[in-house]
Amino acid sequence: MSEPRTAAAVFDALGTDYEEAFAGSAAHRASLEQLLEVLPPHARVLDIGSGTGRPTALTLTDAGHTVLGVDVSPVMVEIAARQVPGAEFRCVDIRELPLEDSSFDAVCVYFALLQMSREEQADVLRLAGRVLRPGGHLALATVPLDVEGVSGTFMGQPVEVTSFGEKEFTALVEEAGFTVLSRESNMFVPALPAAVPEPQMFLLARRR
Repeated sequence: MSEPRTAAAVFDALGTDYEEAFAGSAAHRASLEQLLEVLPPHARVLDIGSGTGRPTALTLTDAGHTVLGVDVSPVMVEIAARQVPGAEFRCVDIRELPLEDSSFDAVCVYFALLQMSREEQADVLRLAGRVLRPGGHLALATVPLDVEGVSGTFMGQPVEVTSFGEKEFTALVEEAGFTVLSRESNMFVPALPAAVPEPQMFLLARRR
């Protein structure tokens, strides 16, 4: 098997193919609708791992909110800036971006942690808690499998994946200073040839 590639290299290679494969996720859109219900008017939202900007940044800006999208992939950031001109996008590792404490009303982290170590995932969740105002909301999703440093292939790209089981990931979110408000699990089949169902888990949490 080929050596795993960085997240930036993987998503540079995938580009809009990723959006086409996962755009049909009704659970992702339901998660965004749930977030919209709890956001104040004209909220400021940080989208970590913003990808192509759709559906997350587009849905939020269409609802009148201000979005800062952050992604390590230059190709994804270029696509997102073109597709969602109403949002701001930056190509940077979120852990290297200086952000003020309590400066966002919500943080989104949809499937952006899977190529990080468990310690790095915990760091990003604590970062989300730091930049959220008290009572702000975190919307996030992962593939809830108990795996660590497992090599595989994702849409033809060699990757190394780390994740947690459902209970363990929920506990990680709570340990980062959040109260979990809802947890939805489903099986999703990407729009890919010979795709198999993958488990997905969506959480909505509030900063304590």
